[in-house]
Amino acid sequence: MKINNQLQKLRDIETGINRNLFFICASVTLVAMVMVALEFFTRGAFPPIQIGFFYIVVLIIYSLHKEMVRWLGQSKVERQGEYFVYVWVGLTTVLYLVNFLSKDYFAISPLGEKIPVLRDASTITLEVLAIFIFTRILKLLRIILTKKKILNHIKKSE
Repeated sequence: MKINNQLQKLRDIETGINRNLFFICASVTLVAMVMVALEFFTRGAFPPIQIGFFYIVVLIIYSLHKEMVRWLGQSKVERQGEYFVYVWVGLTTVLYLVNFLSKDYFAISPLGEKIPVLRDASTITLEVLAIFIFTRILKLLRIILTKKKILNHIKKSE
């Protein structure tokens, strides 16, 4: 009984930490997206974004912690992380569409230099998508292992 109470307390603490990590990740996401949009729409008036690596590491930490909370048995883990995928895919798609409709106007600086913002946004988007798929695989693995454990327990009790 005491172990169950300690486990539930740990779950509650980790769930609270994960909520904070979500807000941190959401804030960094917003900053990264604003930087991408500014670089794109100003046609390189700002230096190339360099937040990509930092952002992806923050997202990995949030995602892995969320999976850890799930593995602890917390059944009510919110599915907010997938919104990062949707927003990045949407933003990147819109940037490509705008650039296409403007006949590459936003891909080339006023000085005639190619701007790497579309490539950078695509890279971040694909990395976000890869993290999402990886955490989905972890979730499926947990479900399979849990189901296998339950089936083994049932077989032993028969």
